[in-house]
Amino acid sequence: MDCCIIGTGYVGLVTGSCLADMGHSVICADNDETKIEALSGGNVPIYETGLEAIVRGNLESGNLKFTTRVHDAVASSEFIFITVGTPSDADGSADLAYVDEVAREIARAIDSYKVVINKSTVPVGSTKRVQRIIEESMPERHEFDVVSNPEFLREGSAVSDFLTPARIIIGSDSQKAAMRMTALYRGIDAPLLVTDPASAEMIKYASNAFLATKVSYINAIASLCEAVGADVREVSLGMGYDGRIGFEFLKAGPGFGGSCFPKDCRALLQISRESGYNFNLLEGVLDVNREQQERIAARIERSAGGLKGKNVGALGLAFKANTDDVRESPAVIIVEMLIEKGARVTIYDPEAMDNARKELENARFARDPYEVADSADMLVLLTEWDEFKWLDYGRVLKLMRRPYIMDTRNCLDPVALRKLGFTYEGVGR
Repeated sequence: MDCCIIGTGYVGLVTGSCLADMGHSVICADNDETKIEALSGGNVPIYETGLEAIVRGNLESGNLKFTTRVHDAVASSEFIFITVGTPSDADGSADLAYVDEVAREIARAIDSYKVVINKSTVPVGSTKRVQRIIEESMPERHEFDVVSNPEFLREGSAVSDFLTPARIIIGSDSQKAAMRMTALYRGIDAPLLVTDPASAEMIKYASNAFLATKVSYINAIASLCEAVGADVREVSLGMGYDGRIGFEFLKAGPGFGGSCFPKDCRALLQISRESGYNFNLLEGVLDVNREQQERIAARIERSAGGLKGKNVGALGLAFKANTDDVRESPAVIIVEMLIEKGARVTIYDPEAMDNARKELENARFARDPYEVADSADMLVLLTEWDEFKWLDYGRVLKLMRRPYIMDTRNCLDPVALRKLGFTYEGVGR
């Protein structure tokens, strides 16, 4: 089937390349000429496991193409995916300026039946909004439908999440469009729910807000564990065996970040305010997340006896392992707090260094983890990269000025580190 993806950011690139890998004919369109030129040569600008291989393989097969000519891409396709950004406005609501602009571009190119798919995370009512904009902007009347098809891609496992998803959600008031979407996804073995557009849009926000709630909940429990002498890892394990709770998102740490959870929680809060509902629970989720980062920075300062003039080594900058994304990363936020408290911070991340340079102008960027440890008064592990778990900590100990480790991800062995001579602190233990 002929597909057009408008927007070659994270969601658009993964969606387009995976649809091509399923055998569909895909054109990814973007107005960024430099990015399109790079992608056309098989150079993927983001770090995502398996993505570059799929892009290159489907460029070679001819299933995947990249262009700056949005009009031509829309005209030659039946399925038009909108995958542009919806950043937060000052009040937390989603900014739909890019979505609106793309809807007008689509309208000018429609010359036969099209299914327009909102893949971007958008507020409830956006499907009807896009439909109205297209109807008002079309030079000539042609049949089309707009559907909601939210994405549930986790950075670090996005390719797998697309090809083997937990579910596929299609929000449509048109039986014809729903049937065409079902046919598009026929090669994927997953539950498929066809519902109304508003419910589909709400499913996305409700899902992310619920997962964020689990993260904040276990971090609140971790704080209580520290106060009463319990180990949050053991508590999480005991909770997770209950099938009603499960193990996912029950790892205490520095809080959630990235491009989805914070933004979607704020957007859902704004939706609730506009609807006249006080969503106090979700406000608490965001408050706990912010407080967790403040607590960790305060613990580091307290353990150091003050941070002014102290050398702090930070391992990890991405908001989680296996991605180069530093958007609203707890690691970056905590490093910024340490710098504000007077620390001299040296940082390293296997993949996120280039992105972090834009955020952390006053930090020193190291070439490897051992350079981070050199002359450090303390070492703070902020992202759970596997390579940090297997460092030669005997070598690290000799390099450091003071043998203190703060493990915000609880992924190191405290017994082994203490035997070496480290002072070890985790979260909730």
